[in-house]
Amino acid sequence: MFSQQRSTEHRGSDDLLSAGLGLDGLRAMLPPAFADAEHPTSEELRRRALWSNWRGIADLAPGGGYGDVYGTVASVPGREFTAYAQIPGASQPHRVMLQLPDDFNASKRCLVVAASSGSRGIYGAIAVAGAWGLPKGCAVAYTDKGNGTDFFDLDAGMGVDAAGQVAAAGADAGLAFTPSTTSGQGVAFKHAHSQDNPEADWGRDVKQAAEFALATLNETLPAQAPFTFANTRVIAVGISNGGGAVLRAAELDGDWLDAVVAAEPHVSTHAPGARGLYDYATEAALLMPCALPQLGIPAMPGLEAKCAALTARGVLAGVDLDAQQRDALAKLRASGWTDAALRAGSISVAFDLWRAVGVTYASAYGRYPHDAHPCGYRFSALNADLTPRAATAAERAAWVSDSAGIPPGAGVGIVDPQPLADMGLTGLVCLRGLWTGDGADSQRVRRGIAETEAGLPRAGLPVVVIHGTDDGLVPQAFTSAPYVAAAQAAGRDVRYWQVRNAQHFDAFLGFPQYGAVYVPLLPYVYTALDRVDAYLDGKGVLPADAVIPTVPRAGKPLTADNLAMPH
Repeated sequence: MFSQQRSTEHRGSDDLLSAGLGLDGLRAMLPPAFADAEHPTSEELRRRALWSNWRGIADLAPGGGYGDVYGTVASVPGREFTAYAQIPGASQPHRVMLQLPDDFNASKRCLVVAASSGSRGIYGAIAVAGAWGLPKGCAVAYTDKGNGTDFFDLDAGMGVDAAGQVAAAGADAGLAFTPSTTSGQGVAFKHAHSQDNPEADWGRDVKQAAEFALATLNETLPAQAPFTFANTRVIAVGISNGGGAVLRAAELDGDWLDAVVAAEPHVSTHAPGARGLYDYATEAALLMPCALPQLGIPAMPGLEAKCAALTARGVLAGVDLDAQQRDALAKLRASGWTDAALRAGSISVAFDLWRAVGVTYASAYGRYPHDAHPCGYRFSALNADLTPRAATAAERAAWVSDSAGIPPGAGVGIVDPQPLADMGLTGLVCLRGLWTGDGADSQRVRRGIAETEAGLPRAGLPVVVIHGTDDGLVPQAFTSAPYVAAAQAAGRDVRYWQVRNAQHFDAFLGFPQYGAVYVPLLPYVYTALDRVDAYLDGKGVLPADAVIPTVPRAGKPLTADNLAMPH
């Protein structure tokens, strides 16, 4: 089940939680430098990956409350154990990791298991699970859930090895991801091109991470062994895609899990009102840019031409720009979008996330190789004029530490087969058609989506779901709300916190325009973990359902009063 096992020690100026950077180092605007940009050491890559993953998840900006009102970046000495784990039937492994603090509380035997958010690499839940569990003496296990930053450079024939360093492909290379064919140009990456539909196995990935942790504890701490699911407390936690992963883990058979905390989960069900990510993301990619000006959000450049072109294609109706914008907004509202979610969704429009989701997930759900995207897309380093080129050695070396796991970003872009004059619309219409159409590719993608639908959590398992009411990337109306309603109707022990004035990206709250009107979600994740842990200790009760009336800080430093934390 496990291969390429490694262990490293992290003490003194190189701890588990921040590689010695601390809060001040994580706040630095520039990432930790490599001594040799083309050949960084595994230690340098780890430190930089921690920097980028903390900053991609948490609001660390002064005044945002991290380290003062909630959360910690304490220096925690200990050891890391990493490996590849293999799901039966999958062609590619997922990475698993155990962080074992030196002050591990062997008497309490606490294990927190987490899945990375988004498509992030193995450190993608450090600010969620590590920040809560490690300072408390818990061991923390992680999985990249078959996604991650193990990119493969097709031009150079090189991928990423177990230590995170670039290596040439070969039978003995031990790469974390090798595509089924290494010929071609550009970049392949695991989430899109593993041909395993990794999302279908997210729950099993989480359980394998926990199994790896127990096996490692048994080997590393023989005097306290055995560590088993029966005698070790296991709490699963995740946000976004990681939240969806731990909810999928919650439905697996057996009493291996003691509790689950899932925040802003990407979870798809058959419940009334539920919509899958691919459905609403491809809809948003087409319609949201034209709709947002009707809500007072500044128009993106070239909007008039784009809305007119969509009208010519029959996607929108209206004789002028205002009518076309009103039609786009009406269509989104009719399909379940709230105005609050649309306003926050403007973040995803600005960062091209809707297209990124559509392009990557179409490949993943359809199990397509890198050279067979049904809409003709591929991925590559790009010139200034957006034409593809080969990556440099320095760019390639930093992908594993700098990327969030899904292009565009970290020097890898989306290559659209259409000319710039098309404004990307042919591709977006094609992506949408994979959901709405009846062709062979549409059926293939929808079969993959069906494989990812969540079931009910195990009876008797405490589950706390937390979601921002303003989430514009994973709207609660399509995801957590129908999931919770179905689970509670079936008698499952699911509690639901709905956080007013919270959207999907805590990391963007460092921008004043967002920090003024939105509150962070991480404080509620940490508090829910505290409450669950106390309940399991017999010292408290599980959280009750709540709609939390937060108060935006309006440019002032965050205080506990802003959060209105339930008691």
